[in-house]
Amino acid sequence: MKEILREIGMIARALDSISNIEFKEYDLTKGQYLYLVRICENPGIIQEKLAEMTKVDRTTAARAIKKLEINGFIEKKEDAHNKKNKKLFPTEKGANVYPFIKRENDHSNIMALEGFSEKEVEITFNLLQRIRKNVEKEWLFVKKGNKRNY
Repeated sequence: MKEILREIGMIARALDSISNIEFKEYDLTKGQYLYLVRICENPGIIQEKLAEMTKVDRTTAARAIKKLEINGFIEKKEDAHNKKNKKLFPTEKGANVYPFIKRENDHSNIMALEGFSEKEVEITFNLLQRIRKNVEKEWLFVKKGNKRNY
């Protein structure tokens, strides 16, 4: 069997490493840029939804959110309907960094797909979506405290 997930993991780690180096000048590290992008694209998102969207546990998301807040990239505001929820919004500083992160992401996409035809890009995208959906089912299953059968 081909080690597809190993390949995906190597791609993700290489791109994450590049981003961590390039975003260092903005004081964004350890994948914090990922959370900032999602908050900029979904202003008012709550922490739980952000954790689900990025496929991390709540503790990991909470740490990244706290660092973003301390560094002035985001702010929390109370939800008028549910006091337990804090809505997350980019600050001016966060909103100003977002276009640079977006440009880096667009560049990485173009670079990664160099030499691919439009049809190959579409096929790759569809196959990766199917893989993600399969993994997502297992992720939700395990997240709820269940054990997988190997």
